[in-house]
Amino acid sequence: MKSILQQIADKTRKQEKAEANAIKVENANPATSNDRRSFLKKAALGGIALGGLMNLSIEDTIAQTTSNVKRVSSPSDLKITDMRYALTAAMGGTAIIRIDTNQGIYGLGEVRDGADPRYALMLKSRILDLNPCNVEMIFKIIKQFGGQSRQAGGVCGVEMALWDLCGKAYGVPVWQLLGGRYRDKIRLYADTPEAKSPEEQIKLIKYRTDDQGYTWLKMDLSISELINIPGTLVNQKFWLNNGDLKQWQGNYMSYENTKHPFTQIQITDKGLEELAKIVENVRSIVGYEIPLSTDHFGHFDLNNGIRLGKSLEKYRLAWMEDIISWELTDQWKTMSDALETPLLTGEDIYLLKNFKPLIDIHAIDIVHPDLATAGGILETKRIGDYAEDLGVAMAIHQAGTPVSFMADVHCAAATQNFLACEHHNIDVPWWEGLVKTTDGRQLITKGFANVPLSAPGLGIELNDEEVKKHLSPNANGYFEPTPEWNDKRSHDRLWS
Repeated sequence: MKSILQQIADKTRKQEKAEANAIKVENANPATSNDRRSFLKKAALGGIALGGLMNLSIEDTIAQTTSNVKRVSSPSDLKITDMRYALTAAMGGTAIIRIDTNQGIYGLGEVRDGADPRYALMLKSRILDLNPCNVEMIFKIIKQFGGQSRQAGGVCGVEMALWDLCGKAYGVPVWQLLGGRYRDKIRLYADTPEAKSPEEQIKLIKYRTDDQGYTWLKMDLSISELINIPGTLVNQKFWLNNGDLKQWQGNYMSYENTKHPFTQIQITDKGLEELAKIVENVRSIVGYEIPLSTDHFGHFDLNNGIRLGKSLEKYRLAWMEDIISWELTDQWKTMSDALETPLLTGEDIYLLKNFKPLIDIHAIDIVHPDLATAGGILETKRIGDYAEDLGVAMAIHQAGTPVSFMADVHCAAATQNFLACEHHNIDVPWWEGLVKTTDGRQLITKGFANVPLSAPGLGIELNDEEVKKHLSPNANGYFEPTPEWNDKRSHDRLWS
């Protein structure tokens, strides 16, 4: 035994000597930056073993050297030095941002699906040289630049990245910084899109429940399914766009962009029967042990929403989502009073203050923030906590990359009234491979996300080679420098 220990000691001394020489060589290299020299100096003083790391990429080196609780320097000395992004192909174009610091550690965030990464880049000049661990203070500096829906994408992406950085700096998971966790795994609800036939719908559902083990489903139930069935809709021909009642991507005066009360599309009794058949078919497949939620109904008014809701009540839906636009608070209250089925909205709402009117009068039964719109991790937890005090539950909307997904996981772990979080990329085979967990756990197991119990920050790092394979066709490189966003050019204060 003594001989083995001596061999290990000799090997360690040789390794340490080699590391010291490697550090000296890198320090002597004129191309080595001052930040890198500082990092190497503090690593040597702190006794960090860099053996085996000298040939790794800087991303992998950072991942390794930030995996321990003890830091190479004090978090109070952290400063933000850069922000860069990579535009992935997830959800048709979702940007991951990276905030770098003077100590080599970085944080990952995400600009919401369908949002312009410039929403985040414009904030770079406002956060440079600040300590990323002052998350709430920085959020108050930048939150004025967020807005409803995708306009909040930049603020929320930065906030996520700050929490990731803070967790890495202090060596703890983000949920711990929020006050601790209520659960070790996060229930997911599986988004199930409309299919071309009942047989294809059955196949999609069976894949989710039997093969992947999801215990909560959500399905689309759009009036677009009725356009080829005579006598099911009133006033549809006026709005038809290329044979479909699309809900996105139209011009300003199109059906897509006309608010629900202003289309005057109505659903006939026959139309209600046809939509009820779709729900009945799914219920016959999954039974009543699996909660079933519905979404993407189309653009019609609250009266038709009430009629549809009543026709579906016998199927005991977990919720009906976004029947009308979220800001019509009084109309939501009218529907809520008329229906037994729980009502839900919130994926396009920015900040707790805009959720409060719906919660205060119980216009909805469940709040549904998208963390990448609501204000980030802490603001979403505040929304959940406020709703809990008034007897309202919280589900979480998610439709991006694994970066915002893991931000949701930490928030859900730390929020008591949480029900389930959406997983919108079940049918995308490369989605999970965009990241690697820093503690070796699986991202998802049988319909539940695994909470990182000890991994610092969000508990993930990018799998660079996989992300590069799945960049958007519109991507401008991979985390390229962004010096054009360094300078602040306006006076931002909102009061005189």
